[in-house]
Amino acid sequence: MAEHNDIGEQGEQIAQQLLIDKGYSIEAINWSFQKAELDIICKTKTEIVFVEVKTRTSRYFENPKDAVTPKKQKNIIRAANAFIEQSNCNLGARFDIISVLLEEDKIEIEHIEDAFYPLL
Repeated sequence: MAEHNDIGEQGEQIAQQLLIDKGYSIEAINWSFQKAELDIICKTKTEIVFVEVKTRTSRYFENPKDAVTPKKQKNIIRAANAFIEQSNCNLGARFDIISVLLEEDKIEIEHIEDAFYPLL
């Protein structure tokens, strides 16, 4: 497996633990629809939450959360709609980003709730 895949997987595991610690229940990991993938699908008591995890080892090129471009958001929303239809979910939906920065001597995590919204 390529090193960037290992880094991404490590970031997703950190994000999962953060969500569990916050009381979320994990429903699915790396759920795919066509060419789109949802990193983490979880629930609170009132919402289904679709979480995009971005992991980096440096801020040199960009902040991890800035990698969730409008095109990426569109794919996430499309996949989320498919998940909602397939699972007959009737909860409100939310789109979050968890940014994980793995620097040599520290791990920095930022959970951005309601990071973006579907366009009408």
